[in-house]
Amino acid sequence: MRAMPEETPLALLAQDLTRSYRPGLLQKVRPALAGLDLAVPAGATVALAGPNGSGKSTLLRLLAGVEKPNSGTLRVLDGAAHEARVQRRVSWLPSESPFPPDLSAFGALELIANLFGGKGWQERAQELLSRAGLEPHATVPLRTFSRGMLRRLGMIGAFLTEPKLVLLDEPTAGLDAQGFDLFDGLLAEAHRGGTTVIIATHLVEDASNRADLMGILLKGRICLWGTPKDLLQEGQGTDLTIQNLDAAQLDSLKDWITGEGGQWTEGTGGNNSLRGLYERAASQERRTAENQA
Repeated sequence: MRAMPEETPLALLAQDLTRSYRPGLLQKVRPALAGLDLAVPAGATVALAGPNGSGKSTLLRLLAGVEKPNSGTLRVLDGAAHEARVQRRVSWLPSESPFPPDLSAFGALELIANLFGGKGWQERAQELLSRAGLEPHATVPLRTFSRGMLRRLGMIGAFLTEPKLVLLDEPTAGLDAQGFDLFDGLLAEAHRGGTTVIIATHLVEDASNRADLMGILLKGRICLWGTPKDLLQEGQGTDLTIQNLDAAQLDSLKDWITGEGGQWTEGTGGNNSLRGLYERAASQERRTAENQA
């Protein structure tokens, strides 16, 4: 993780962003984003984490220009997300393979290059296929690929034309060791080239090891924001295992610890998991709602 200079320009800015869906003809409208605010510095790698239905994938679709918000302001690379000049500089990897199963790996990369105007793409495609371990399978139908192979292909496709903004939805799902090495190498190249990367994830490792900034989404809003280190280590202390003390001795020890300014927590230690962050964000949301009531 690296510090971002304060004067770094923004790659994207979302203010009071909303997006709702009607699941069925007679069903109630369901809000996916509910007044989301987000400012991402250019060149940063950002992890967006949250439980299912928190709005992560919806946000990526809006950033990719695939959908439009119902209301709010959204600026991507100094333009509107749906503008052609912006979309040519943005790549998006959905959570499932976006390619037809009868297409070959090389054909899929050719399609991406044609859509986004990549120059000299053939040489880069061959290089990336080799790095992904897919060169021997470059001309066979994608229906023969395993899930891990499809994720590796989607990943190199996302970085093929060297875009300025890369959107990745659960990119490490199904990856093996070779896939993780590929992912880390592509992220390092993106950093050197000043590319902004947004990763929607459920995995704490994706955030703590790869991101500069991290946001926790709940109910269509970003409830926690900061560096992974600050978010994941907040509230941690030292866990002790104490044996062979009776209740009176434990009470005496507890009094001494609290008297010295420490905190006594029985049964739990510091929580550095994404689940712990979700719970902290939800608790913060409840307190905010109670204060506003």
